[in-house]
Amino acid sequence: MSPGPVARWAAECAGTAILVAIGTGTIVAAGASGGIPSWLMAVAWFVAVLVPMLLFIQVSGAHLNPAVTLALAVSGRIAVREAPLYWSAQFAGAGVASLSVLAVLGDGSHLGSTVPTDIGPATVFVYEAAFTALLVASVFLLADRGEGPGRWRLLLPPAAVGLSTFLIGPWTGSSLNPARTLAPAVVSGTYTDLWVYLLAVPVAAGLVALLWRPRTVDVADRGPGRLDVSA
Repeated sequence: MSPGPVARWAAECAGTAILVAIGTGTIVAAGASGGIPSWLMAVAWFVAVLVPMLLFIQVSGAHLNPAVTLALAVSGRIAVREAPLYWSAQFAGAGVASLSVLAVLGDGSHLGSTVPTDIGPATVFVYEAAFTALLVASVFLLADRGEGPGRWRLLLPPAAVGLSTFLIGPWTGSSLNPARTLAPAVVSGTYTDLWVYLLAVPVAAGLVALLWRPRTVDVADRGPGRLDVSA
């Protein structure tokens, strides 16, 4: 039996909270200690995505990202009527996470807000859109083909986020996720070029969704959560 809406809402809320808490918490802690290498920050974000996926993918599909939910809905991989449930859970979870980071680690590094460094909004848009497209493509591959033997395809979305963190994180903060960007921005009062992240990410996700339609859709599926025993 498929998990009910309450279970899926709770899983998305908890999963997004874990993602944002680990990721932005690492940024705040690193800032307080003088910084860490880019590769280590990338590993932290890889873990931030992987852990909630492992915990909740069988419950909610572990979207953990409003842009991912948008792409899944626009492409027909989940029902459009399900999207508001996911969005409300994701933003709620991200908000709880940012408040928790503030309470535990203080308000350093703008709570991990995504703020451009030495680049303009146009460049931020291009970078964020490109890596959002990569993230959504990794999710679609997982959704359409299942987890794979040994569940190895679960590594694809975390790898996309980790790669983005390593390559564009120093310049854009590597959002790819409106909940991850909006929550620390609101809690810390940091709104520098916030609009470009909230525009580039969903636009890119929507375009990939329009271009990459699934060949078949199992109506019992709820996003990238089904098991697969094929190669």
